[in-house]
Amino acid sequence: MRALLAVPLAMLAGCASLSSDGGFSSVEQAVESRTGAQVKWVRSEDEANSVRTRVKELLVKRLSAEDAVQIALLNNSGLQAQYAEVGIAEADLVQASRWRGPTFSFARLRRGDEIEYERSVFFDVLGLITIPLSVRGERSRFDAAKSRAAAEALRVALEARKAWFGAVAAQENAKYMEQVKDAAEASAELARRMAAVGNFSKLDQAREQAFYAGATADLARARHAALAARERLTRLMGLWGEDLVFALPERLPELPKEARPGGDLEAQALAQRLDVQAAKRDTEALAGSLGLTKATRFISLLEFGLHSNSETGRPRQRGWEVELAIPIFDFGAARTARAERVYMQAVNRTVEVAVQARSEVREAYGAYRTAFDLAQHYRDEIVPLRRRISEEMLLRYNGMLASVFELLADSREQVGAVNAYIESLRGFWLAESDLQMALTGRSPGAMQMTRTASPGAAPSGGGH
Repeated sequence: MRALLAVPLAMLAGCASLSSDGGFSSVEQAVESRTGAQVKWVRSEDEANSVRTRVKELLVKRLSAEDAVQIALLNNSGLQAQYAEVGIAEADLVQASRWRGPTFSFARLRRGDEIEYERSVFFDVLGLITIPLSVRGERSRFDAAKSRAAAEALRVALEARKAWFGAVAAQENAKYMEQVKDAAEASAELARRMAAVGNFSKLDQAREQAFYAGATADLARARHAALAARERLTRLMGLWGEDLVFALPERLPELPKEARPGGDLEAQALAQRLDVQAAKRDTEALAGSLGLTKATRFISLLEFGLHSNSETGRPRQRGWEVELAIPIFDFGAARTARAERVYMQAVNRTVEVAVQARSEVREAYGAYRTAFDLAQHYRDEIVPLRRRISEEMLLRYNGMLASVFELLADSREQVGAVNAYIESLRGFWLAESDLQMALTGRSPGAMQMTRTASPGAAPSGGGH
């Protein structure tokens, strides 16, 4: 009896235990190394107050793109829920390392005046033997959960960064649209006065009035776009109440001096992208599940029991019992075949994720380089050219060679060129953010594939 108990007790001594950080430290390192921002899983009131204080400090000053990313990583409630998945996976891992222990039973039976007592204790030997295989599979799933949490944090960081650029660009665009509207209003008022004294045709007056009406509508749309962009940023940062009054910069950051060189971006993506890592770990988990299926193929239940029976007027009866269930009609071939096919399915999906990662990096860099060249063209060619035209138009107006309407029309076109440059600059920073994500994070399609590749329980059913 003591010898039998010594084996499970020795194995229980090596059981895994819950860590103090819930396994979140690796997620922190992965995200911080890629974004430079702090990540925190809030699990107590003190931690919540610490995050709140940090958010308040960042909101006091004019918000930068890095500040927006930091607030989102700390304060986004959906992201906090994703962090909890890491702790859940760790709990599953610890549970898999624990033996369920013996099962005790006690019975009191009566036959006339005779009373019989039956005592039994059963040990789940099969569960004890297969603990290493179960732990191996759960550990791979735990690693995959950490990769998914880090990837989700990177996704939120990317969305917050892009939302910041969108909000600043929309705010700046609305400001220039106000100038267009003011110029159109002045032109329409002048046309009305000149038409009133007979110095302007009804047709020309109607054209100026129509342009003013269109500029007013464009301004309303621009203001709403600025509001929508700001609210999107607000949602990603998880702000509400008094925190909504935050200040953004008046202008977007300028273009870098040079575009980033292409280099071996594909190799970098395969080494750093978290979706590739998650797919590999999910495949490893399936390999562990396949080994578990083969190990228990012919034995579905193996228990060892100790009995102690007593009956009135008779000596106590002691003994042991082994219960072994052998599936006569189901030898596990279907379960093994299913495990093997699910594993090969995961292998092919992992390859597909790698191919997709390579393609996405190439596409993202192409978009980045095109956006850089386009913004540079606006900055160095179109905007300076429009400025020179405006200067020449002003000289012609001062020399009474151009009318005030021509001067106002040129002013509107110059503002339009500036707005186009703002849009191209916004496009560059969005493309730059997408490139960073393509190098280190994951795509929505790859995320869905790794989820469907996760091992699931085999369907239950009787064999024939």
